Amino acid sequence: MAKEEITPGEWQIMGVLWACGKPLTSSEVCKRMQGNVDMSMRMVRVLMNRLSQKNVPDYTVDEHEARVYHYYVQRTRKECVREKSRKFVDRYFSGNGSNAMALLLHSFVLTDEQIRELEEILKQSRDRKAESAKREGGSHA
Repeated sequence: MAKEEITPGEWQIMGVLWACGKPLTSSEVCKRMQGNVDMSMRMVRVLMNRLSQKNVPDYTVDEHEARVYHYYVQRTRKECVREKSRKFVDRYFSGNGSNAMALLLHSFVLTDEQIRELEEILKQSRDRKAESAKREGGSHA
């Protein structure tokens, strides 16, 4: 069974956990979200429980109060974005990454610096492909 995707509300909660870099209780997460997001304490707890079921954050039980959980990041933002991107490409582009990237590139005017960054990413991709081909070719000898 495929992992459930992280919802927009869950992304907001994870944004707090990723930004903080240390374990937080649901109350602490809620306090850090105040002013930015209109979400009740109860909803924060529900979403944090769902996130835990998706293995994004994990938690430890407070040593003094068994009803208090300290949530910590189990998967990085980069891992979650990469997974969400793959699912997006699979769903809307039948898995064809080059079609997805081409559409995005045609949708924006890029700066010279952004173009250089993309050229470097493409170079790294070519290098990984060449290295993979070398390994596969070498293992059949």
